[in-house]
Amino acid sequence: MAYKKLGKPEIDEIVIGTVKRVTVHSVFIDLDEYTNIEGMIHISEIAPGRIRNIRDYVKEGKKIICKVLNINKVTGNIDLSLRRVTLSQRIEKSNELKQEVKAEKLVSSLAVKLKLNQDDLQKKILVKATEKYGSLFNFFQEIVTNGKVAFEGLNIPTNISDELFNLVKEKMRAPEVSINGILTISTFTSNGVDELKKILEKIAATGIKISYLGAPNYRLEIISDNLKKADKILTNALEQATKEIEAIDGTLKFEKHD
Repeated sequence: MAYKKLGKPEIDEIVIGTVKRVTVHSVFIDLDEYTNIEGMIHISEIAPGRIRNIRDYVKEGKKIICKVLNINKVTGNIDLSLRRVTLSQRIEKSNELKQEVKAEKLVSSLAVKLKLNQDDLQKKILVKATEKYGSLFNFFQEIVTNGKVAFEGLNIPTNISDELFNLVKEKMRAPEVSINGILTISTFTSNGVDELKKILEKIAATGIKISYLGAPNYRLEIISDNLKKADKILTNALEQATKEIEAIDGTLKFEKHD
């Protein structure tokens, strides 16, 4: 990674690193996201159960995703764990790395286009933007979502910011957000089936996807590039559906998923 984070990682942080050295009982890792920061995994934190040969799990040069267990306040030594990283955390961290690599390639393209030294350009953009937004990819997503407001306070030269803005808008898509949950809706009127169908069709017409789970439950999902917009559409649709179902002595409940 071209940009290195300042300082040290925090306890419970998920980090990615390269195996530097393997001993009988420990593995030493260079943390890729930090400058000259090393962590150590004790054999007990490699995998559950008894481990006969630590090299069955890790080898020098291999990149692995770990969890920070402890940072010694006196020595500064960092204890890591491989076995305590969940599958979802591993997937999320891998995707985060892929996103950052993609963002850095975009900066490389910009350097070629502007005929500038790539290292200097990366320093001008990477350091300032990453400190403000947490990552270069986050910075580019902010550009896609909010436009040139994302450049405020970064002091990036106008000729660079203008070209970067155009390149990001061309190459990157707005981040998608999803709101979903379970809708429970029912009525006992003689023509209840037809009435429910009409209500569900009106909900679907707003752009909300409906999946049948078995009466009286349905899964609702709305995907958008704006969380507030998606939430407003869902809220309005449910409020209207509630009025209509109550008018025919029915009930409606929606449980949003986190």
